[in-house]
Amino acid sequence: MRDCLLPLLSGSSRSSISRRSPVPAALARRGEVTLAFCWADVRRRFFELAAPGTSPVATDVLKRIAQLYKIEAGIRGQSSAARRLARQKQSRPIIEDLRRVLDARLSQLSRKSRLAEAIRYALTRWDGRTLFLDDGGEHWAVIASMIGTCKLNAIDLQAWLTDMLSKLAAGHRNGRIGQLMSWNYPTTAG
Repeated sequence: MRDCLLPLLSGSSRSSISRRSPVPAALARRGEVTLAFCWADVRRRFFELAAPGTSPVATDVLKRIAQLYKIEAGIRGQSSAARRLARQKQSRPIIEDLRRVLDARLSQLSRKSRLAEAIRYALTRWDGRTLFLDDGGEHWAVIASMIGTCKLNAIDLQAWLTDMLSKLAAGHRNGRIGQLMSWNYPTTAG
């Protein structure tokens, strides 16, 4: 279990984390993590535009996002290699076509329109939204093992994660990464 945590925390490989996690922005600025962004935020913005039924473009974007969700539902529970392959074969063409559509539509719209705002929102975070295409679930496996280790050792997960990530952001030395592992954190049980 320790071996799968070290690459995530040591900076020896770039890791993906949610922008909503408690990770300080300093880690992303230093290039030690890559922020992953959720499609739900994009979907919500286009839903607000499509709901009145006045935006065929927003409706089209929602249909494409729904296709991505359907693919993810279909591959849930499969091996990481199978998920990655399905994403490459099924999701990537949808994503690439959606990118072309968004770029083309944006050039046709007033910069101040709500549709242009929604498109710009999606495009400015594009790399983070498409990280899932090349991820078979290894990052989640690492996170799940961290959660499991904390539970097993009666460690307050949120406290440990906040402390560990804050220390990493402050420049904790990679050579001493073992000090930050959850098994070295004080337990919450008496």
